[in-house]
Amino acid sequence: MSRLRVYLPFVESLREFYGSGDTIDLGCGRGEWLELLQNSGFTSQGVDLDEGMLASCRDLGLNVRTHDAIEFIKELPDCSQAVVSGFHLAEHLPFSSLQILIQEALRVLKPGGILILETPNPENITVGTEKFYLDPTHLRPIPSQFLSFMVEHAGFKRSKVLRLQEPTGLANESSLILLSVLNGVSPDYAVLAQKAGTHEIEAATAAAFEIEYGLSLETLANNYDRQLKTFIQQVDAVARQADARSQQADARSQQADARSQQADARSQQADA
Repeated sequence: MSRLRVYLPFVESLREFYGSGDTIDLGCGRGEWLELLQNSGFTSQGVDLDEGMLASCRDLGLNVRTHDAIEFIKELPDCSQAVVSGFHLAEHLPFSSLQILIQEALRVLKPGGILILETPNPENITVGTEKFYLDPTHLRPIPSQFLSFMVEHAGFKRSKVLRLQEPTGLANESSLILLSVLNGVSPDYAVLAQKAGTHEIEAATAAAFEIEYGLSLETLANNYDRQLKTFIQQVDAVARQADARSQQADARSQQADARSQQADARSQQADA
């Protein structure tokens, strides 16, 4: 539940316009996000096909139903929801179904409403090439640029990519290793998309959209490159210092040899 709090600044400002506005979480799982929404004063509802997950929700008194996500959102009235969310749902859907989900989300959202889609981040090389495929129900990784394009093409007013769950402090790590570049990029990301609304609603939610979140491959790789170049420069400086000391030692040795030869010459003269 704590990792989902990052989304609250995007949706809590909607409360002043829609009160306890309805929200729907598609593929709600055990209901962590539903709990957060409910605790924030929203009227929350979830749907899922996994009865084991839904049993946990019902034990918590959450409003959930056994239903297919796409079919359920098709049944919702126009402009009826303040928030539509789907956490780790998109990567399970065929492209055509994902298109329908996004289009239907735009239809059912109130003006200024927010769509949240979280999915594994293939920008993380380990996630994109290995960990993603540990779940056999995953279809294919979805690049953040592509998912952002989909919501913009569908007609959302603005969107934001949130990179999430990267190791704490890695962005400022002073001694990166290659493995950090391979698996340290934020392993999840979310696209948050806002439906066009009044100027007041868009202004109230603007601050959350302006913040940068997470750690990209470009940032981490650039940090690694800078540290590697600095290390090489330091090694080169040490090597130059060692070479200078070696040259000084050679010069002293040559001077000692010269003095020794002079001493030998004087000794030979004395013997003569």
